[in-house]
Amino acid sequence: MRLATSAALLLMFAASAPAQVPSGSLATWPAEPRWRPAPPPFPPGALIAVLHGDPGAAVTFTVRLRLPDGYRLAPHTHPTDEHVTVIRGSFRVGTGTTVDERRMTALGAGDFLTLRANEPHYAVADGVTVVQIHAVGPSALRYVNGHDAARTTASR
Repeated sequence: MRLATSAALLLMFAASAPAQVPSGSLATWPAEPRWRPAPPPFPPGALIAVLHGDPGAAVTFTVRLRLPDGYRLAPHTHPTDEHVTVIRGSFRVGTGTTVDERRMTALGAGDFLTLRANEPHYAVADGVTVVQIHAVGPSALRYVNGHDAARTTASR
């Protein structure tokens, strides 16, 4: 009986153990990613770290954005769905073509949302905020209002 119980426990633990990851397919990143200034069309002040893939290619990618307190992204769209996780800080997001602070949703560390392709949205960082974005490229940020794009480019 003792052998049968031991065998049953061993099988139970083996079944609950995580699957083995084939050699070479597991990648880790440093605790603090390598940050660089986010490219246009992001307003100045944002930093970006590419964790995986190439946001400019037709492949999956993961990036992190570090945004200073008060950082604002005017209404814009993306050509593909974007999956956003807040890593640190507070990230307020609203949908639509004009900013309406009363209709924004505040997200904190650990919160997740999906921004649908071509759905206009806008965002504000409250405090230093880090968000992680996972999507399929190529990535693009297209401002709804042309003057927002022009202002972003002119301020660089």
